[in-house]
Amino acid sequence: MVSYTYMDTYILDTNLFFNMQAGLNFGKSTDEVIKNMTLCGKKVELFMPPRIVEEFLSFFENKEQENIKKLLAVITVKSPVIESFQFPASIFYTLVEDIRNRSYRGLRVGEEEIEQAGKSLMNAGPLSKMDFQKRVGQQIKGFRDRYRQATRVGFLDSVADLDIIVLAKETNGTVVSTDEGLLKWSRLFGVKEMSPSVFGHLHHQA
Repeated sequence: MVSYTYMDTYILDTNLFFNMQAGLNFGKSTDEVIKNMTLCGKKVELFMPPRIVEEFLSFFENKEQENIKKLLAVITVKSPVIESFQFPASIFYTLVEDIRNRSYRGLRVGEEEIEQAGKSLMNAGPLSKMDFQKRVGQQIKGFRDRYRQATRVGFLDSVADLDIIVLAKETNGTVVSTDEGLLKWSRLFGVKEMSPSVFGHLHHQA
């Protein structure tokens, strides 16, 4: 039977508690996931950087809930030691190239959406303020969706995500996340990873 070893170390991402489609199988609601993760934290070592904890808590109006306190009691909240962290220069080159490509794609999306908006308004004739706002609103929504796809999906787009990677490297821990960008860059840094579905399977087998 597959099971955890006592000192297995996992670095958790916020999305595990809210993405019920991730395959974690810890429950059908955030409350159930929190309760099961709390039980899991009594068997293995769970880490979360402070920024990730803040991100997690931002989803709750009442941050003093008993189940949240119990969860945080079994999680080691630790900042990574960034002063002594080293990484290959090749990663920095990859990051700069990725940023450049994404900036170009974002610019192209903006140009295409502006052109499309112009054509849409040019052919519409006189519009009331409300009709204008509706038409422009649809265009803005389309632009946001396309821009996000071009610039953010698969990208390391927050310091909190970088905290997870550096902490995993520091502790020799395993990253557990559904974030494509975080996982992609974890691999570049040579960090161990585990899919939520495998993590959940191990939990239920333990």
